[in-house]
Amino acid sequence: MQIGPSLTAALLPFLQINHKGLQMTRTIVESKTRTTIIGFDQPFAVIGERINPTGRKILNEELERGDFSRVEADALAQVAAGANILDINSGAVFSNKMAEDPRYADNNFVEPALMMELIRHVQAVTDCPLCIDSSVPGALENGLAAAEGRPLLNSVTGEEDRMELVLPLVKKYNVPVVAISNDDTGISEDPDVRFAVAKKIVERAADFGIPAHDIVVDPLVMPIGAMGTAGLQVFALVRRLREELGVNTTCGASNISFGLPNRHGINNAFLPMAMAAGMTSAIMNPVALPVGPKKLAEKRAEIEAAGIIIPPGMDDEAIVQMFGMGSTLPRAGKEMEAIRAANFLTNNDAGGGDWIGFNRPPVKAGEGRARTGRRTRK
Repeated sequence: MQIGPSLTAALLPFLQINHKGLQMTRTIVESKTRTTIIGFDQPFAVIGERINPTGRKILNEELERGDFSRVEADALAQVAAGANILDINSGAVFSNKMAEDPRYADNNFVEPALMMELIRHVQAVTDCPLCIDSSVPGALENGLAAAEGRPLLNSVTGEEDRMELVLPLVKKYNVPVVAISNDDTGISEDPDVRFAVAKKIVERAADFGIPAHDIVVDPLVMPIGAMGTAGLQVFALVRRLREELGVNTTCGASNISFGLPNRHGINNAFLPMAMAAGMTSAIMNPVALPVGPKKLAEKRAEIEAAGIIIPPGMDDEAIVQMFGMGSTLPRAGKEMEAIRAANFLTNNDAGGGDWIGFNRPPVKAGEGRARTGRRTRK
């Protein structure tokens, strides 16, 4: 649900109890002008993950050169696809600068300054609320100082050192935090252990005066290809986190399908099932990547080899649409379709307005929408 930040003060006393007296935990994440509520009675919150140089060689190289154009484009594309919050990860490796200055080998040197720049550029193009994502405490604090509103902090774990570093920042800046269910012993395959870690973080946060509604637990989704019970585990764990700790939850949505063919098919089934179990958000890519020139050229060659004549005036977008290839432009991914359908089915899209809008054909340039209803006579 999107509301104006001016309503936040009025909402705060009612974050934990609805009109029937039932616990309905709501986590408030804000930019300067927009608010996203993560909650059991709210539409599923999508935290866009694209602004992350880890594993993105081209983005990493651009950031090293001081080029933030792709960051800005990724921010806009994710918001257009339906992201409610944008994750900003500063985990870049500046190999060229490292060769010139050994300080660049230390993430504690690189990330704090980079985080501020990333946030500055993203806030210049969108008012979407942010999630500040780093393993470097200095980057987290710089991000908190630079972000307008009330960002989500990503993350704290059950490791003693991490809790002592991160929880004071959460309290100081009065922000919500993602709590990842691993501790000094690592990541357990036993869901009872992961629940115990989450409970420990919630209890330690309470010692700092941080309420449970400001803790968003990541119960750690395991790949279904490596652990056949991974889906069942996380569904049971999410229900338990909701019922026993009263906390909102999130996850890295694509973890479930790691290493498998047709990952989107797995993700599309997993997300509605997780939502039905009580999961209230996910860190994910909301954008379907566009069809590139190479795939388009291959398809053209395939069409011509089959003896099919492509009309001279047919553009690339028309071709990929005709042959079911997707789009040459960034657009909302299939996972977003599954989420919107699940929102509708769980009555978190009253009247289906969001679902109908999502499935309405885009208006072509120069065309307007047909008017409905009768013209009023004067």
